[in-house]
Amino acid sequence: MLKVSQVRKVFNEGTVNEKIALQRIDLHLAPGDFVTVIGSNGAGKSTLMNVISGGIIPDQGQITIDGKEVTKLGEHQRASLIGRVFQDPTAGTAPNMTIEENLAIALGRGAGRRFALGVNKQKRELFREQLRLLDQGLEDRLKTKVGFLSGGQRQALSLLMATFTKPKILLLDEHTAALDPKRAQLIVDLTEKVVEQNKLTTLMVTHNMEQALNMGNRLLMLHNGTIILDIPQEQKKQMSTQDLLRAFEQARGGEAFAEDRYILT
Repeated sequence: MLKVSQVRKVFNEGTVNEKIALQRIDLHLAPGDFVTVIGSNGAGKSTLMNVISGGIIPDQGQITIDGKEVTKLGEHQRASLIGRVFQDPTAGTAPNMTIEENLAIALGRGAGRRFALGVNKQKRELFREQLRLLDQGLEDRLKTKVGFLSGGQRQALSLLMATFTKPKILLLDEHTAALDPKRAQLIVDLTEKVVEQNKLTTLMVTHNMEQALNMGNRLLMLHNGTIILDIPQEQKKQMSTQDLLRAFEQARGGEAFAEDRYILT
């Protein structure tokens, strides 16, 4: 479903500020895979997500989604293939628009421009049906502006919007990091429910090692722009967070990483 082949990205190449963000990354997600990605700051996680989404064009390599090469396509050209939820609950929604207006935008993502009533009776019924799945009471608040929702409610709505049209790839970019533990767990549970119900191929970046171990069927570790560990489901089921930290240290050749222990735990 997703193939990232020999992808390389360098920022400020040839200057004193040169930063190799991705070094010939090879990654393959089969249909239905749910892969978690972990790594310290600067490991290349965000760059990888942006390269897949089209926000950044790689210097080298190829990206294929559902058999279609998208390497040189921008974000708007990949919109019908990709759903994405960001760390910031305000990033995935329009705060000055109502819930139903936001959902109408999500419903039309990737479609050509056309003149049509933004929200009609049929769409409202569809929106209510989908919002009930969130168990947030939002199905009765279609006319409420999104800016009045709590962070957890906005993130739940963002998740619904990102998956509304069943994208080929779902990108979750530390989407629980800005929430308190209770709301974060609610979004974790909702994520697993939505991904399972829709059989979505998912790539999730997280700093939370327990999330990385407990969610999905595969775990990747990035370091200095490379994938240093690729842990399958059966192996990660047997691992604790301390096991994961030790594996990370061993993969780095025993390099000290006191700061990473703080960042990753």
